[in-house]
Amino acid sequence: MKILVTGAYGFLGRYTAKYFKQKGHHVTGMGHGKWYADEFSKWGIDNWVESTITFETLININEIFDIVVHCGGSGSVHYSTVNPYEDFQKSVQSTLAVLEYIRLKCPECKFIYPSSVAVQGSLPDLPIKESTSSTPISPYGFHKKIAEELCTSYHKNFGVTVGVIRFFSIYGAELQKQLLYDACKKIQNSTTSDVLFWGTGKETRDWIHVEDAASLIYTFAIKSTSIDTINGGSGNRIEIREVLELLKDEMGAVLDIKFNGEIREGDPRFFWSDNSKTKNYGWQPSISLLEGIKSYVKYFKQIKK
Repeated sequence: MKILVTGAYGFLGRYTAKYFKQKGHHVTGMGHGKWYADEFSKWGIDNWVESTITFETLININEIFDIVVHCGGSGSVHYSTVNPYEDFQKSVQSTLAVLEYIRLKCPECKFIYPSSVAVQGSLPDLPIKESTSSTPISPYGFHKKIAEELCTSYHKNFGVTVGVIRFFSIYGAELQKQLLYDACKKIQNSTTSDVLFWGTGKETRDWIHVEDAASLIYTFAIKSTSIDTINGGSGNRIEIREVLELLKDEMGAVLDIKFNGEIREGDPRFFWSDNSKTKNYGWQPSISLLEGIKSYVKYFKQIKK
């Protein structure tokens, strides 16, 4: 099949492209980033289009795709609170451009949208179902929700086959931002006997390794037939304090993990995936958090040399 992965230069995008290529498909990547053939081919990309994701650029590709995985867009709650206009452009406008391209040029194409559990906002410390209703608490969450509603509109009004995956906390090698990366830097650079982090440490997250995330995208893309929304998590709840202790131990650091008790704007306290629907597609995560943390620390130490 012919696959288009937008945002293929990014963290999730490059792993997704590589996974589809390993399954024998022809992959076109699109997004920002200076990439040459010897570099993008390592990530399974046959053709690289360096461009902002717009309707006009998609038309100029002049290609009919079987599946489009729209990994392009914003990936940061903090960025959305500082740059809400740009975040809207990245998340909402780009999604509309791809959907309109599919409607006009390849209506038989499947559209897979990696969304976020942030659309459901602040919830109790319980497994989150796809049907659980709530309200986003950040511009990032609101914009993802609008993009999901565009997906629903294009399915109902124009028959576009749509799959939405609400990912939880994706991590793995190549990720050089967010909690694990920042924590590794803090721990490595600490000159005191303790390291201070945001929050209370009692906040929970559900971590999914990026290789598992890519395999879920592939499985969902192949098996989905109409419109559906599923969770993208491991189904395992863990407190932030526990994650940071694992990270500290793997780095061989002797120090205390402390918290300032302050909650950052837009950060929900609890995220925990109910994977019941996701399992119906025959998918299970294969990389444990401990295994993933060990792999991530190894990666971090290599890039810091």
